[in-house]
Amino acid sequence: MTDSSATPQLPDRLSIDPRSPHHVPAMFEHDIGIRFNGKERFDVEEYCVSEGWVKVPAGKTLDRKGRPLLITLKGQVEAFIKPPAA
Repeated sequence: MTDSSATPQLPDRLSIDPRSPHHVPAMFEHDIGIRFNGKERFDVEEYCVSEGWVKVPAGKTLDRKGRPLLITLKGQVEAFIKPPAA
């Protein structure tokens, strides 16, 4: 049985980049899913639920520091914690 109080509330904005001020390492102890415009996305680098955008890599393009070049997509964003696999 799972205890719903054990799962934390996801923040409004979260980034996987450790240099970002919106990076919360404790959140990544759980498997986080992002649903963008009704479809689950697996390539999201950063999201903001209240503003309705996600940042995803633009193909294989890299910036001058060797990190993926990110583009911002606007739409309906839903973040959730995936249930543990049985």
